[in-house]
Amino acid sequence: MEIFKEFTFEAAHLLPNVPEGHKCGRLHGHSYHVRLYLSGEVGEDTGWVMDFGELKDYFKPLYDRLDHRYLNEIAGLENPTSENIARWIWHELKPSMPLLSQVEIRETCTSGCIYRGD
Repeated sequence: MEIFKEFTFEAAHLLPNVPEGHKCGRLHGHSYHVRLYLSGEVGEDTGWVMDFGELKDYFKPLYDRLDHRYLNEIAGLENPTSENIARWIWHELKPSMPLLSQVEIRETCTSGCIYRGD
């Protein structure tokens, strides 16, 4: 079974490694959408893979580090592309959430990425 929970955070960034004049090289912000997926067996007693409230508790410390922040100042996000944000979230959560199966990031309504681990 696979479950997911969505989160939203607001943050500013710029991409330091784009060609000169590229619009993403200028400071700007996004309303990021994060979807965390967990895969596992449905508990016989609980009837779920994981309590959605527990999943929210796991993400809360990361949310507090990301929301209304300048992402470039966060260690590991000096080049905060969607791909790098997804990978960073994965590496922050996977050790304590072994059922994590993928991280989806959307930085706009039409653009994003999915990361399924190394």
